[in-house]
Amino acid sequence: MAKVVKFGGSSLADANQFRKVADIIRSDKERRYVVPSAPGKRFSGDTKVTDMLYKCYDEVCGGANAVASFLPIADRYNGIISDLGLTISLDREFEEITDNFTKRAGRDYAASRGEYLNGIILANYLGFPFIDAAKGIFFKANGEFDADLTDATLAAILEGYGRAVIPGFYGANPDGSIRTFSRGGSDFTGSVVAKAIGAELYENWTDVPGFAVADPRIVKDPKFIDVITYRELRELSYMGAGVLHQDAIFPVRNARIPINIRNTNDPSAKGTMIVHDAPKGKNEHIITGIAGKKNFSAVAIEKDEMNGEIGFLRRILTLMDVEKINFEHIPTGIDTMTLIIDSDDLKAHPNFVERVKEVSCPNHIEVEHDLALIAVVGRGMKATKGTATRIFAALSHANINIKMIDQGSSELNIIIGINEDDFDEAIRVIYNMFMLQE
Repeated sequence: MAKVVKFGGSSLADANQFRKVADIIRSDKERRYVVPSAPGKRFSGDTKVTDMLYKCYDEVCGGANAVASFLPIADRYNGIISDLGLTISLDREFEEITDNFTKRAGRDYAASRGEYLNGIILANYLGFPFIDAAKGIFFKANGEFDADLTDATLAAILEGYGRAVIPGFYGANPDGSIRTFSRGGSDFTGSVVAKAIGAELYENWTDVPGFAVADPRIVKDPKFIDVITYRELRELSYMGAGVLHQDAIFPVRNARIPINIRNTNDPSAKGTMIVHDAPKGKNEHIITGIAGKKNFSAVAIEKDEMNGEIGFLRRILTLMDVEKINFEHIPTGIDTMTLIIDSDDLKAHPNFVERVKEVSCPNHIEVEHDLALIAVVGRGMKATKGTATRIFAALSHANINIKMIDQGSSELNIIIGINEDDFDEAIRVIYNMFMLQE
């Protein structure tokens, strides 16, 4: 069974990183399909190639000479080629790209060339065939990813190759023009390739040793998760946890293909395994991870006998549908309801609260800003008594006031709302309660 391996921008930032990647691929004969990102930052203060391409394209559209503006990007790739001792030349590709920039082929096209060029180099270095992602990954006319056409076409193409390099991040519109994925593009490409070939495993190689229990920028030296389920990952990713974008898991999740997050700079580390079903046996920790996001507002609605008024919630949700406003959570009581909304959405619809008053006729309505949401996620919570009590006790001991509490029906997560000023400390005290005291 074959493995698909995706390497992020930091893993392919320079020739030395290319050598590490090649050693990883060659160390396992099952690593046969490779999805590269564009070169990332080589050091602090450096610029990612994707950002260089955006800048170059904007300059050309503003009247700058395309060849001159593209020169720093060409130098970056030529430096990798020279350092690796390759004889390949990308001059023809550079000429085609600058010509298309002059013709204003679009910012998606511009950004995609980072992966495209890096894929050509990596394929040459490995001795693998190169397959342009635009030949097998497709979008619909409305911009949605065309999963059915992609799966069928890509499977047919890759059936003819025992190994290949397929650049991440982009595909083709029905008219043949290039479109990029919105976020986590290369991760998504890797997932799509893994599904198309029915991979044994999808390895996602990056610059961290796996999925951390909490944000390392907030918790010093957090523990890393050995095994996490797709459902847990989705909950944590949605709430801001990094490493892998939530949308990237869907193709492999449906196909029940596991994902292994690995560290290019420490290939001996086992990383984090993402699986469909939880492994049998007792979990090492009650919780799997903690994540959160800021910039929320709460619209609190009070009305006598709200629970007996048929259609009350429907009118609120219909209004949000008309206004194109998403809600994060709607905690309710007998006579109360609170809409937790992204603050930017609320600012973009300054008349929303008045509209709520019109459709609900409340006794009182109040808006509170500067809220943060924190998700405590773990499959072990369902079978463990007192989890919520421990969370609340930890926050109470740290003098952190809880503004909102919500728990999913699956008992997989507990969401708490707090003041933004308490965000970092709340994550630290919850982490310490469950990861240092067990």
